[in-house]
Amino acid sequence: MESLRQLYRIGTGPSSSHTMAPRQAALIFLERYPAAPHYRVTLFGSLAATGRGHLTDKALLDVFQTCGSKVELLWVPEEKLPLHPNGMRFESLDDSGSKLHSWEVYSVGGGALQDNDQLVSPPIIYPLTNMADILNFLDRSGESLWEYVLTYEDDSFPDFLAGVWDVMSTAIGRGLEQVGILPGGLGLGRKAHTFYRKSSLYGAHMQNNARVWAYALAVSEENASGGIIATAPTCGASGVLPAVLRYLQETLSCSRDDILRALATAGLVGNLVKKNASISGAEVGCQGEIGTACAMAAAAATQLHGGTIKQIEYAAEMGLEHHLGLTCDPVNGLVQIPCIERNAHAATRALSCCHFALLSGGEHKISFDEITLVMNETGQALPSLYRETSVGGIAQAYRQRQPD
Repeated sequence: MESLRQLYRIGTGPSSSHTMAPRQAALIFLERYPAAPHYRVTLFGSLAATGRGHLTDKALLDVFQTCGSKVELLWVPEEKLPLHPNGMRFESLDDSGSKLHSWEVYSVGGGALQDNDQLVSPPIIYPLTNMADILNFLDRSGESLWEYVLTYEDDSFPDFLAGVWDVMSTAIGRGLEQVGILPGGLGLGRKAHTFYRKSSLYGAHMQNNARVWAYALAVSEENASGGIIATAPTCGASGVLPAVLRYLQETLSCSRDDILRALATAGLVGNLVKKNASISGAEVGCQGEIGTACAMAAAAATQLHGGTIKQIEYAAEMGLEHHLGLTCDPVNGLVQIPCIERNAHAATRALSCCHFALLSGGEHKISFDEITLVMNETGQALPSLYRETSVGGIAQAYRQRQPD
């Protein structure tokens, strides 16, 4: 598996697949083929279907406007390139419109890119690629999951994690202060500020839930407004892990090092899903995004509570299992409805999975590896209208009740 640096990416929202990755692809293409008179970018499948709502056009145009050449964007939602629903074709053209160079590349989830030659794939640093093998290794070595991560990452990786946590914390703080309507035309108001203010008015259980929800909403609303966030594992699911970590930092008096170690363990869980299934909503639905985020947060929470590696694995398995079949059907292609609320509910579910695992000995019948494969199978079986195309489900229900 590749480094967790490829999972935790820092950038602007609202979508790692639709804004961060296309922007990076455009930068790569311009670096390879600079100074062409004319460029053409064709977006296919899910990337074309929801690209406008996800600000794909803005991300691409922001890059190409720096070169001063003419750029043309084409949207082809009804056609899919072979390797992934989020396909792009970049072309450089001469003055007569004849093609000079062409590159097909895919946004495969979490801001990652892949092409036919895998030229944009980062190096592999982890030798083991499933949870069972990692747990067997740790049973022999006596190490923790976070120690396994640090064994294979470079010496500067703790500093990288510290930077990720700083971005997450800043997004929470910024999101809690902001009020007003989110951009995009849905008229959706921010809730994090109000939730946080109201949290002190209720009993302990409600107060705790309100705080977790407020933190998750804060990050998700920042993402929806194009703020700076860290993918965990994606932009659309970026509020779950920060919310759980901030809440436990406050309630368990966790040190900064505790939080960074929890981030390492959470990242390992997300990396295993990314390697063996998918974290792309366009490929497997929202279960791959919010389900993975819940699994990551559940694992982190269980570690912070002192759980064993088997209890951590069990919590992660439950976080993914109980999101199986979750569709990706964003209203108007925006990362707002139902995405923002899902972050809040997944955060509290992650804590529930943690508590359930802690009450057990960690024994269970379906392993994390098995549920990862089931999630992938389930996602592939979902019709395309439930995989980030915004033509079915909640998006369709909303569209049908709008006036002509």
